Amino acid sequence: MSHSATSHGGASHGSLKSYMIGFVLSVILTVIPFAMVMSDSASHSLIVGTVVASAVIQIVVHLVFFLHMNTSSEDRWNLVAFLFTVVIIFIVVVGSLWIMYNLNVNMMVS
Repeated sequence: MSHSATSHGGASHGSLKSYMIGFVLSVILTVIPFAMVMSDSASHSLIVGTVVASAVIQIVVHLVFFLHMNTSSEDRWNLVAFLFTVVIIFIVVVGSLWIMYNLNVNMMVS
């Protein structure tokens, strides 16, 4: 009996340990900025920086521990597709902000 129908083509699957590590890191990276905002324990710029840094680190944690993105040869196309998506989203967001800024500057009545 062949099990080729259930084959995932070399896709990696996480273990319970890796899922738990990802979950704990995600909770920590959520609680730290939440506690800083709720307690108002630092300056506004430090809180914003902490929230942004925690968000970026949490994105990486999710990609590695839950989506199993890595640089192995089997998963290289997934990484390339993800990076292409990030570049396209960046171009769309930055381009939209640039267009809105120029419209605001050039269309305002003095």
